[in-house]
Amino acid sequence: MGENASFWESLIYAHPTCTTWKQEAEGSIYHLASILFVVGFMGGSGFFGLLYVFSLLGLGFLCSSVWAWLDVCAADIFSWNFILFAICFVQFIYVTYQVRSVSFDKEFQELYSALFQPLGISLTVYRKIVLCCDAEVVTLEKEHCYAMQGKTPIDKLSLLVSGRIRVTVDGEFLHYIFPLQFLDSPEWDSLRPTEEGIFQVTLTAETDCRYVAWRRKKLYLLFAKHRFISRLFSILIGSDIAEKLYALNDRVHVGRGFRYDIRLPNFYHVSLPETPPVQPSHHLQRGSPRRKPAGVTNCSS
Repeated sequence: MGENASFWESLIYAHPTCTTWKQEAEGSIYHLASILFVVGFMGGSGFFGLLYVFSLLGLGFLCSSVWAWLDVCAADIFSWNFILFAICFVQFIYVTYQVRSVSFDKEFQELYSALFQPLGISLTVYRKIVLCCDAEVVTLEKEHCYAMQGKTPIDKLSLLVSGRIRVTVDGEFLHYIFPLQFLDSPEWDSLRPTEEGIFQVTLTAETDCRYVAWRRKKLYLLFAKHRFISRLFSILIGSDIAEKLYALNDRVHVGRGFRYDIRLPNFYHVSLPETPPVQPSHHLQRGSPRRKPAGVTNCSS
């Protein structure tokens, strides 16, 4: 213990304290380097945040190297600062190469800007998602079916990029699917990874459509490797199903003048004040949000 105490005492008290401070300030190069360090450490995340940080820190170390060479005349200070400048420069080149290498087709770039970028998804994560669908956008011509009721198996998850899809059951219109909405999110959510199923609705292209499709097994493998992507798709699919439920809610009516609200299954909204209240006789069935409750009539908008 005595040896340790003497070591720390010698480390703290062995060097003389500063009795006189240097009167003149360092040169402008030193202060410029300090400013660059302060501003550089305010950088954000992601590729462009890294470019920001490494560029300013590299300039700061370069200024410190010039200051050490011209004013201090200290080889060790110059060497360390120049080495750190070289490291920042190499990192800047590497990140720049990564940014240039992560490039997508126009439709995938627009999809990223509209859907994934607002959620803070980086380009590296988005590239894994794009590669999972083989970076391919599928075309569906007008009046062609994406899925047929009772026939088409549920083996993929698709996201509409452009166009409009009409959803029908037994020939009766349910709702539309618009760009940036999933075509088969209710079917995807209704099955476990090991289960198989078929569509209970028909999806028909009302205009020429373009969509991105992820194969079911390949997407689940991606989820197993990257939990963050799994949670991301879970949020996107849940939000998409909620939008479809609200679209159905605006069309489902029971009787005359009563609107069925899926948020409050035991209550009805009376649209005709003079109509006496009627006790509800049907409840919304569990399952796919596209499934029409028994005894409920869909009215056109």
